[in-house]
Amino acid sequence: MKAFLLLVLSGLIFAASPAMAQQAPGFADQLLGRWDITVKGADGVSYPSWMELHLRTEQSLMADFVGRFGSHRHATQVEYKDGQLTVSIPRQYEVGPDVLVFTGRMEAGKLAGTVKDEKGNTLNWTAVRAPELKSAEKVAWGAPIKLFNGKDLTGWKQRHNDHPNCWMVEGGILSNKTPCSDLVSDQKFTDFKIHVEFQVVPKGNSGVYLRGRYETQIQDDFGRALDTLRMGGVYGFIKPSSAAMKKAGEWQAYDITLIGRRVTVVLNGVTIINNEEIPGITGGALDSNEGEPGPIMLQGDHTRVQFRNVTITPAK
Repeated sequence: MKAFLLLVLSGLIFAASPAMAQQAPGFADQLLGRWDITVKGADGVSYPSWMELHLRTEQSLMADFVGRFGSHRHATQVEYKDGQLTVSIPRQYEVGPDVLVFTGRMEAGKLAGTVKDEKGNTLNWTAVRAPELKSAEKVAWGAPIKLFNGKDLTGWKQRHNDHPNCWMVEGGILSNKTPCSDLVSDQKFTDFKIHVEFQVVPKGNSGVYLRGRYETQIQDDFGRALDTLRMGGVYGFIKPSSAAMKKAGEWQAYDITLIGRRVTVVLNGVTIINNEEIPGITGGALDSNEGEPGPIMLQGDHTRVQFRNVTITPAK
């Protein structure tokens, strides 16, 4: 009898807990979906993030998140009460707070709020609905453009000037010397097909950013298991379907088609991603303005990498 009473009392206490208070169905419909986030840093420089809010149950929420760096991760807790959204995101690296907490409210169809950075500074952030970026059924292609002329860095600029002149051209090959930064094309594009040949060093890490926002991973992963974070993946989001990578030190080639959010990736002649949807920006993106054209960015801030024959064919 005592055990029964204890069980009943425990159930009453559990049901009365504020954290378990029942929400009415539809309580967060205005929040569901994808959000492109811009965070204003303590130094005044803005950087991008991304979030997608889903129903966990009809009375609770869950979220996916991409920050300034790193890959897609899941929020540990999401609450929406009295008009305030609180999203708790686990730390991805060994620096910064154990949990990154975004708090915000809806204002005129947008989300706005604050978050603390790794130094404890309170930063302001805003978020707008991510565009659908619907793919056209048929695409008319324009003339191919040689983004890299094989002679010099005409048409390209470094993302940061912390390590000036760390990219060079020799013998028709574009390469970097570390430490370095990413290389960004002057021209911007919406829908396109791009051909890129590259060579990665042992344990090397690089990538090709489509519109400067979606990274197709380049990495020394020959013989390793397939994953969204490894060679051929759209970083953190889409895993390649088969292993088509070569060993480090060998020339390889990407042929990538991006139409709206739909991407097809051919690695060394093998289709490894076939017309899949990219949910949002990947870590290291230039910005979160997904509805706008963007450049091609070659990642150069990790290890040495070589590129050649970079050609893009934009849609008309």
